[in-house]
Amino acid sequence: MSQRVPAIGLAEGLGHDLHTNAQVHWNLVAPALVEAAVAREEGKLAADGPLVVETGPHTGRSVKDRFIVRNAATESTVWWGKSNQAMDPAHFAALKTDFLAALSAKETLFVQDLFGGSQPSHRVKVRVINEFAWHNLFIRNMLVRPEERELAGFRPDYTIIDLPSFRADPARHGCRSETVIAVSFTDRLILIGGTRYGGEMKKSVFSLLNYLLPPTGVMPMHCSANIGPKGDTAIFFGLSGTGKTTLSADATRTLIGDDEHGWSDTAVFNFEGGCYAKMIRLSAEAEPEIFAVTKRFGTVLENVVMNAEARTLDLDDPTLAENSRGVYPINFIPNASRDNLGPVPTNMIFLTADAYGVMPPIAKLTPDQAMYHFLSGYTARVAGTEIGVVEPDATFSTCFGAPFMPRHPSVYGNLLKERIAAGGVDCWLVNTGWTGGKYGVGHRMPIKVTRALLNAALDGSLNAAEFRTDPNFGFQVPVAVQGVDSTILDPRATWFDKQAYDATAAELVDKFVDNFAQFAEHVDEGVRQAAPKVTKVSEPA
Repeated sequence: MSQRVPAIGLAEGLGHDLHTNAQVHWNLVAPALVEAAVAREEGKLAADGPLVVETGPHTGRSVKDRFIVRNAATESTVWWGKSNQAMDPAHFAALKTDFLAALSAKETLFVQDLFGGSQPSHRVKVRVINEFAWHNLFIRNMLVRPEERELAGFRPDYTIIDLPSFRADPARHGCRSETVIAVSFTDRLILIGGTRYGGEMKKSVFSLLNYLLPPTGVMPMHCSANIGPKGDTAIFFGLSGTGKTTLSADATRTLIGDDEHGWSDTAVFNFEGGCYAKMIRLSAEAEPEIFAVTKRFGTVLENVVMNAEARTLDLDDPTLAENSRGVYPINFIPNASRDNLGPVPTNMIFLTADAYGVMPPIAKLTPDQAMYHFLSGYTARVAGTEIGVVEPDATFSTCFGAPFMPRHPSVYGNLLKERIAAGGVDCWLVNTGWTGGKYGVGHRMPIKVTRALLNAALDGSLNAAEFRTDPNFGFQVPVAVQGVDSTILDPRATWFDKQAYDATAAELVDKFVDNFAQFAEHVDEGVRQAAPKVTKVSEPA
């Protein structure tokens, strides 16, 4: 296996004594990692080439097992609470000692030296140490891969150690269970144990950049991004399952990235060099660009069901997980940006999977409304993206990514507002959730409708449409759009029981108001006035 060994070894990179007799495989490329994973029986090759693996009981993020070390450096800079749980330095020290001991005992290790961030002036050097070859391929696909000349002198800024075989001790390590994801900004170290879910590595790097970049004036975003034929960048905010990956993989636009980006003075840049797409019920008709990667060597498929004999995939089978995923280099998408970056945005889209069926399929927002909805982060958690979620559940995730935002939401919100004002960005709210009734009564918004409305917004033609003011949320909703049934543009009109719609809308408005109370003192009056207000709608005579 070809080795690309840096001058800075494991011990020097960690900043700690590390004695190991393990065979260390440095910066292996995809074919060597696939070969190692198959030989070690970590996964199997499907008929068309991808590596198929199973993650066991952890098929999504273990949100309650994630911790940040609370010390003098983070006491006043981290937004402590439900999303950012504290671990004291003594517990982390014990955890680090035990992790390094477990690392030293391994016979084989796989290491990748990678970048988090595609814009050179705003990137972080990350070294990832794995006990599984497929995990090493996962993170190699996911992050930005340095040129060979950049590897020789690679000195990591941060190190991730991912040991699925490690079992944490809650009493000794100050955690909740045998699974732990612990971040120490002081030690420049992220420890992941007790889970085989590859997404923990990816989201740890996202959280790292979300902490490091705001003081530099860069806005970190949980969004996808693409560029139109006229050089116009669009960014798509949204949680897992809202359509970020699907809607940004548009054959008519150049993909910058599908999940995590920064917005600097000069560019929107991808934090990653790959994509992590949901596979469940994927079809060639609806998502041809993503479907094609399921037939590519080098793609890693998590928890996709495969016929043992024919090695064919069944993307519709949720037996292993509703959250089946594929991770692949971004250049597997034919129209991906070569540099993983583009101009500052022209359009901003907030995607919400509205389980209440109250939101219109598209609405135009003022800057104050955009700030309000960004801080609210309303959506529905989709089955499988988190352990314990088995059906869509209405939730508010601040900044459309609360679990990954270490700093106070006002830090990100104020950065966003400054960026919108400076660039004159058009802001849109798009409901990819339910219409004709709430979850269980209505049906999912047709993707063809969403694409048609988005195309009209992105090419500028929607700005010329006639708009009405939504009586509950106050944003502007188009009355008619060419090629779209006008009925679906008015969510109330799609409900058989209009009184039930009014009651449900009032319930959702109350949830918005209650949730936003925590931010009211951190925003100006214009943003506070952007809050929804229930207005009684009379039946037509």
